[in-house]
Amino acid sequence: MNIPNLLTVFRILLIPFFIIFIIDNKIGLVLIVFLFAAVSDALDGLIARIYKQQTIIGSYLDPLADKLFLNTCYISFALLQLIPEWLAVIVISRDVVIVGGSMILYVTTQRLESRPTIISKINTFLQILTIFIALFFNYFYIIPDWFIFLIWATAFFTTLTGLHYIYRGINLLNQES
Repeated sequence: MNIPNLLTVFRILLIPFFIIFIIDNKIGLVLIVFLFAAVSDALDGLIARIYKQQTIIGSYLDPLADKLFLNTCYISFALLQLIPEWLAVIVISRDVVIVGGSMILYVTTQRLESRPTIISKINTFLQILTIFIALFFNYFYIIPDWFIFLIWATAFFTTLTGLHYIYRGINLLNQES
């Protein structure tokens, strides 16, 4: 267990605190936990690359931590009506399709590819930014008019990356046939 993997585990352990603070309507603490999660996510990748501490477990644990944390955010924020419910459904559905597709791919080919694409990195950035903006501006009791454009951009890239992963998965399955 190296430092990047410990940071990833730390991010997973923040999820219950995030939920408790949301339930207790302690938005300032929710924002702090979210920022800790975001910083630990950036740090674990940076440290792993700089110090050549990339591990197989980390390559699976990091995206799992990201998905668990982001899905927790989207479900919680949809329930609190900080974001539209349909956006949470799109985000979670995409992740379910990707995980299901990965399982099918692994069972049928004994291969599992988890390399993110440029559009998936844009998507992740937009998903995180959407949550941050919703949280930040909710803390100050204002929502900017342009927030709706961010929501639609997030929905667009989430859908696009979901379709892209489906396309890649079908191609990999066809290569094995």
